[in-house]
Amino acid sequence: MGYVTQSLGGSFTVFVDGNLFRIAGVDADAIGKEPVLPPSLPDNASDEDVEKLVWLQMKTCYDPEIPVNVVDLGLIYSCKLHLNEQGQRQVEVSMTLTAPGCGMGEILVEDVRSKIAIIPTIDQVDVELTFEPLWNYQMMSEAARLETGML
Repeated sequence: MGYVTQSLGGSFTVFVDGNLFRIAGVDADAIGKEPVLPPSLPDNASDEDVEKLVWLQMKTCYDPEIPVNVVDLGLIYSCKLHLNEQGQRQVEVSMTLTAPGCGMGEILVEDVRSKIAIIPTIDQVDVELTFEPLWNYQMMSEAARLETGML
């Protein structure tokens, strides 16, 4: 027997027999939940439309220990879109963690990468983890500080 421990950002974390498993939103029907559809763009989407969707997708990535998305936590230092030599869109993200020793770092990086990679017209996503500068609570959005009581 298992149960859902978290359902933020379109994915689900399920606890079964002492282990945590992550279920992608598109597979939610496997646990009796409504599937979450992947993002879509109109055929004539501009670079601005794509960039807006990239930021919306990053807002579906949540720190596993703090129920706030990585954008509002101030973990995303930069996000750049450009075209490669073949004319395909590439995204480069620079991000950090709330603490350098965070054991969930690789999972958060992969969450950001995979959520951007499913956007139509995105060919490649590179997510760089950096600790320069070190994160501090003042990097959080005002809403996130209010939500966590750090205002």
